[in-house]
Amino acid sequence: MEKKEEADNNREERNSEGREEREDGRVPQMALNHISRLCRNVKESIDFYTKVLGLVLIERPPTFEFDGAWLFNYGVGVHLIQAKNEDSLPKTDHRLDPMDNHVSFQCEDMKALEQRLKQFNVEYTTRTMDDDRNGTRIDQLFFTVITLI
Repeated sequence: MEKKEEADNNREERNSEGREEREDGRVPQMALNHISRLCRNVKESIDFYTKVLGLVLIERPPTFEFDGAWLFNYGVGVHLIQAKNEDSLPKTDHRLDPMDNHVSFQCEDMKALEQRLKQFNVEYTTRTMDDDRNGTRIDQLFFTVITLI
């Protein structure tokens, strides 16, 4: 009987609104679901994300009253949203800066991705980070879709 009481005491309790609260105060386990990108042209953006990056166009609920698209692959979604006006978009003369806001994908073959970006005339930059303490190397490739779509 003691084990049952202990289990009952360790179980997550519900608050007054019916949501579960953790007694230990920890945040429940989460995962990134999607990123949203404003775009100049949803169709051209779909072409980029599907043809260049290999994302798959998936069904988008019809309840949304604005132009957009949902894509998915690699365990994350990309939601494209048609910008209402040009002022809400990043400037096209924006220089690529790895220290600025960005999204990161992991890639199994960096050279193949570089070839693909060249094939589609996508501007990119590479950087290699060596961690001498751990003896590891991180190859990074940054690109922007601002000038494309």
